[in-house]
This record gives sequence, structure tokens and C-alpha cells, in this order.
Amino acid sequence: MSITNIFRRPDYQSDATQFINQLKTTQPDLEARQRQGRELLWDKAVDRQAQEGYQSARVAQTPYVYQTSGTK
Repeated sequence: MSITNIFRRPDYQSDATQFINQLKTTQPDLEARQRQGRELLWDKAVDRQAQEGYQSARVAQTPYVYQTSGTK
């Protein structure tokens, strides 16, 4: 027995891992539905021309945003 195998626990699975494995077996289409949700919200085609326009129209922010520009 080598020293590296002293702390090995091959049969242990956390509660979270057991839950996820059980969820995947009861709902085999779960990952496909997750991918559809991600595509709906995040995986969008970027319009490079519009992006350049947004960057060029950007106004520089002053260091102290809440300070008024006039003196009293």
C-alpha cells in the first residue's frame, strides 16, 4: 500500500453529487434544456459595427461623479 492511497475514499459521494446524479437519471433531457436556456440568454451574435458605434459614442466619466461642477 502506497502513502498516496491512505486518504483515498473511492466510494464517497457528497449529497450534492448524489442529488445531481439522481436528477440527471430522472430527467435525461435536463442538460439539453439548460443549453437551450443559455442560448436564449447568453449565446448571441455580436454586431461588430454597432459595438464600434457604442464605443465611439461613449462619454468619459469624471473622477467625482456626484460633485457639482459649479462653485458656491
